Amino acid sequence: MNVGKALITGAGGQLGIELRATAPPGWLVTACDSRELDVTRTEVVSEVLEREAPSVVLNAAAFTSVDAAEDEPARAEAVNVRGAANVAEAARRIGARMIHLSTDFVFDGAQGRPYTPSDPPRPLGVYARTKLAGEREVERVSRGEALVIRTAWVYSAHGRNFVRTMLGLMQERESLGVVADQIGTPTWARPLAEALWRAAALPALRGIHHWTDAGVATWYDFAEAIQEEALGAGLLTRRVAIRPLRTGEYPAKARRPSFSVLDKTATWAVLGGPARHWRANLRLMLGGLANA
Repeated sequence: MNVGKALITGAGGQLGIELRATAPPGWLVTACDSRELDVTRTEVVSEVLEREAPSVVLNAAAFTSVDAAEDEPARAEAVNVRGAANVAEAARRIGARMIHLSTDFVFDGAQGRPYTPSDPPRPLGVYARTKLAGEREVERVSRGEALVIRTAWVYSAHGRNFVRTMLGLMQERESLGVVADQIGTPTWARPLAEALWRAAALPALRGIHHWTDAGVATWYDFAEAIQEEALGAGLLTRRVAIRPLRTGEYPAKARRPSFSVLDKTATWAVLGGPARHWRANLRLMLGGLANA
């Protein structure tokens, strides 16, 4: 059955790659990386969307380097705010539905309980502020018809992410320190992509929703799990010492929320859930990487 025609922006990133790999039968997919579709260029966005005429646009294009955004606020704003607005405007003109990706970092972490989509955002840094502004532009331009999915701590076998960084450091060093007082939820890009395709098939789903894997962890917990699972998969041959650090002991330009766990209850009810626990997904991803 033909479900529709989808266009993916940011198709060269870790989520974009998984969206391409998990597209269900019946979808005709056009995947555009930043070279093929620079979302900061209004005329290019309009030209591509008018030519391809998708029924759904999955906007995975983003400036995601949290610390680099502090040094390059104009670039972060260009991609995360104006880029999101450009895609939303072009999608509205051709009558396409937009699904836009956002982040747990729109919250400041002070609440101490999982954040629902209706909780007030309080971003701490440039990356977080621009992602929140991008959400609001998408909602404004689409007149509330777009779907915004906030997610968290995304990783995959592709690109730059915490898991791949940790694997590299564990192969090179005898020890490393990892922050142990920031709590969130690691999320594998593949099941996130699968959830986005389920959302794409539900045209009435709109507004802000949350989706991550199940469970919670600190970055330290995540690093310890990466080491244990990688040793079991044969990706590492020796164990290194991992020291828990306080946030103040780890040099970072951008402030990060101390607690950014998202409440996924409503989204899981619509898209099917609960999702697998993050540790189970980590094991699956590393097992696939070992067998690649």
